Amino acid sequence: MNLCSIASGSSGNCIYVGSDTTGLLVDVGISGKRIEEGLRSINHTTGDCNGILVTHEHSDHIKGLGVISRKYKIPIYCTRGTMEAMQGMSSLGKMPEGLFHPIEANKRFQIGDLEIQPFAISHDAAEPVGYRVNQGEKSVGIATDLGYYDEYIVQNLSGLDVLLLEANHDVNMLQVGSYPYYLKQRILGKRGHLSNETAGRLLCRLLHDQMKAVFLGHLSRENNYEALAYETVCSEVTMGENPWKSTDFKIMVAHREQVSDLVTV
Repeated sequence: MNLCSIASGSSGNCIYVGSDTTGLLVDVGISGKRIEEGLRSINHTTGDCNGILVTHEHSDHIKGLGVISRKYKIPIYCTRGTMEAMQGMSSLGKMPEGLFHPIEANKRFQIGDLEIQPFAISHDAAEPVGYRVNQGEKSVGIATDLGYYDEYIVQNLSGLDVLLLEANHDVNMLQVGSYPYYLKQRILGKRGHLSNETAGRLLCRLLHDQMKAVFLGHLSRENNYEALAYETVCSEVTMGENPWKSTDFKIMVAHREQVSDLVTV
């Protein structure tokens, strides 16, 4: 089972998750050309993909959806609320009949040999979800665009082999930055985004001896730096009430413009 971040950040997101026989894209918030180039770099093609999992309807997660799904007729899986919100957007374009497959949080479904476990997240979107993807005893999780976490989130992300977790902003950078007050409040609110510190605290709840890799994703271009996100999260882990240090795990930043390492479990 593999996970690779093709792009991750406030300007566009696309994650590849796959097994030997099944390939999935989680969000397509970048151009079709970039997606195809990214997949080629890990020896895959867009035409090989068996499904697109959409977390929510914001443009940095669906910018390339219309083009990619029409060109390759890849089935789209999303909640009914997300589907209805997307269908009201002119930017998506006219979609062929039968491409959309509505799903529900907490109801597992199968694509090829991968079991998909959607879970509800708190974000200012119609009906957003994160995803856990299981293949037998192996599992990867993707959790971005959530304003806060609770025991439900911890439960859905426990026991993972690989995790891509949001570390969106540094609180101080956001507070003194140029964003208008309402936008700062939105990002800091319960339907906003996880800060570096909060991501680190959540990660402390999720680490275990068999964790293979952690990607820090969805970094803000204006209110974060890769080094700052990495150092803050690592500090939370090392100083937190857990038996591990950050150096015990492979923790890395998922880049905005660069394809990540392909992690295999």
